Amino acid sequence: MEKNLVIVESPAKAKTIEKFLGKDFHVMSSYGHIRDLKKKDFSIDVENNFEPIYEVPDDKKKIVSELKAAVKKANTVWLASDEDREGEAISWHLFETLELKEENTKRIVFHEITKNAILEAIKNPRKIDKNLVDAQQARRVLDRIVGFELSPVLWRKIKPALSAGRVQSVAVRLIVEREREIQNFNSEASYRVVGVFSKVENGQTYEIKAEYNKRLKTKEEALELLEKLKSSVFSIEDVVTRPAKKSPAAPFTTSTLQQEASRKLGFSVGQTMMVAQRLYESGKITYMRTDSVNLSGLAIGTAKTEVIDQYGEKYHKSRQYSTKSKGAQEAHEAIRPTYISEHEIEGTAQEKKLYNLIWKRTIASQMADVELERTTANISVSNTDGKFVANGEVIKFDGFLRVYLEGTDDENGEKEDGILPPVKKGEVLEMQEVSATERFSQRPARYSEASLVRKMEELGIGRPSTYAPTISTIINREYVEKKSIDGEKRNFNVLLLKKGKIKDSEKTETTGADKNKLFPTDIGIVVNDFLVEYFPSIIDYNFTAKVEEGFDKIAEGKAKWNKSISDFYDVFHPIVEETANMRMEHKAGERVLGVDPKSGRQVSVKIGRYGAMAQIGTPEEDEKPLFASLQKSQSIESITLEETLKLFELPRNIGEFRDKDVVIGIGRFGPYIRHNNKFVSIPKGVDPLEIQLEEAIELIEDKERKDKEKTIKLFEEDSDLQVLNGRYGPYIKYQNSNYKIPKTTDPKKLTLEECKRIIEDSAKDKKSKSKKTKKSESAESSTTKKGTSKTADKGKTKTAKATSTKKTAGKRSTKK
Repeated sequence: MEKNLVIVESPAKAKTIEKFLGKDFHVMSSYGHIRDLKKKDFSIDVENNFEPIYEVPDDKKKIVSELKAAVKKANTVWLASDEDREGEAISWHLFETLELKEENTKRIVFHEITKNAILEAIKNPRKIDKNLVDAQQARRVLDRIVGFELSPVLWRKIKPALSAGRVQSVAVRLIVEREREIQNFNSEASYRVVGVFSKVENGQTYEIKAEYNKRLKTKEEALELLEKLKSSVFSIEDVVTRPAKKSPAAPFTTSTLQQEASRKLGFSVGQTMMVAQRLYESGKITYMRTDSVNLSGLAIGTAKTEVIDQYGEKYHKSRQYSTKSKGAQEAHEAIRPTYISEHEIEGTAQEKKLYNLIWKRTIASQMADVELERTTANISVSNTDGKFVANGEVIKFDGFLRVYLEGTDDENGEKEDGILPPVKKGEVLEMQEVSATERFSQRPARYSEASLVRKMEELGIGRPSTYAPTISTIINREYVEKKSIDGEKRNFNVLLLKKGKIKDSEKTETTGADKNKLFPTDIGIVVNDFLVEYFPSIIDYNFTAKVEEGFDKIAEGKAKWNKSISDFYDVFHPIVEETANMRMEHKAGERVLGVDPKSGRQVSVKIGRYGAMAQIGTPEEDEKPLFASLQKSQSIESITLEETLKLFELPRNIGEFRDKDVVIGIGRFGPYIRHNNKFVSIPKGVDPLEIQLEEAIELIEDKERKDKEKTIKLFEEDSDLQVLNGRYGPYIKYQNSNYKIPKTTDPKKLTLEECKRIIEDSAKDKKSKSKKTKKSESAESSTTKKGTSKTADKGKTKTAKATSTKKTAGKRSTKK
């Protein structure tokens, strides 16, 4: 009989922990949650105080039976899931499902997987914290209510298969509102005046670059100033030198790690969490879901040793940071290396990069300030009110910059001041040149994944465990897309005063370019506008933050979760019913653009089953409406009547090639050329309304050439079977399935019989492998890590179930 059974939520964590415990301990993994709300049902008993109805999903039944068998053999069961609310909920579900007894069940927590931490946890077990469980349960139930009740309304009013989520809908709102700010932004021009001055001292010439302290609104004002400067005398009015300090950033929280990994490593938020999870489970870093910037005394002591050993005593400064984020819920440490003395680790390239970032940030937080000397020199102009200002900065002591500098979301980077030459009050300077450059006010920046996380954190929306899954969800639902745009060319004016003459020139710059930013899709905009109009409280920023604060109160034992849910539901449910039964003149998101001059029928754009579409006519007319898909570059928000009418010119026949028609059209996957019953995609940047026959023929022939290169062998006896050249080498394609060709076989010499033999052998191999791996595949399919299980309710529900949900929910509202 085994004395101790330890249950964790991931196999990687189990493997690491097992190394630290003796032979009396057996460690098993639950592969995340073993129990959850039923997927297809509402699973909340509204009448019975919102009691959740849990089930063990099919893919977890085998694991549960294995755990139950192990429990029977153990004297003591140690529940060692993570120490946050989700981890507490996992332990509680294990306790309930495995029918554990309090007298021989112990809950242990640790924020790093090291031998000392594990042994310390074993010495200090506790009971399951039901307040933390209730807080997590409240989140799950509330998200299920919102998802299950709102989604059917969206199906009815916008289009089928849509879904809504409490936090996700607010994140989409942020992105939609930012996009509208950008679209409505009017850029204003002004002239930035910069002068280059010189002085000679001891035979050496020094240059000073300074900016005029007024922005000029028009070209006329700029010309007028330059004319005056031709006869101006320039002298140093005063010089101010002052010491300054720059302190290091605090150690990483979940949010700041996601932001910095995005800026410095180009990682997506989800990618950062996946890599951090691996580092944590292999014992390399502390727990990666945290609001805390606190470091333990041991970590501060170890960091001190490292800094002094590496850089010397003067580079060390002991610091303890305090958490300021709204509603911080985690009591453990910031994210740091478990062993700060380990500068590098073994692992994948991504793991090494992220670990290096965490190590540098932790070490820098315990280092001395950067000491600077900032100098400002004001240069007076004899015949104008304004003056030129020159700034210089000198690093006197590099402090924490020896190791690390925090990144910035400003794509242009920080403008660092140069070093000013020695100057003194009253000194006369000679003007070399003055330029007046037309500059334009900058539109608001679109959100990147990292800057969206920062904004959500500022507003108190979501928590460390929800940032990554929230962003993944809104992208997967196609409410938001991550993409890059090239920007547009823009001319700007430059006036240059040099040697008494003013030169007027035009230059060109690219503006509006964006890389890997979040853009709302048409469907995202329509869903957002509908929710803002009919459910303003649900996606109100303050309301969403207050809900999070409510969860915090439940976690602290200051509120009852059922009561909190009841208060929300009594307001929310009647609005859902009212909106669902409301008659609307137009479909949500439909925009009437005007009238078709040819037919006199109404022209509109809206969301159709397969995305944004244009329509001529209405269903009430005798003649059926005409439909056309919008191009990917077009939006129902901004498309004009003229652009919409052009869409109905497609499909268009542009001529013949090899006695077959060449037709241009737009389908679900974008614009195409149809020729001889084959389709050729029209590349990005080529307008399907403008493309001519010659260009289309080039694209057809290019596709044929590529197809020919791809084809190694065809068989007249069986047209379904082909030997093709693929990305990973030659293969056989047969009835929409692909089969690998052995390396020793020449694909050009293959006969039909040999191909069929390869197909048969491959089928046999698959069958035998399937039997052998069925067990492990079942377990592997359950390895969805906690990061995934932490996703707020996805609301992916079936129409049939929505009716029964509403009936159940309706009972309560009637009763009330």
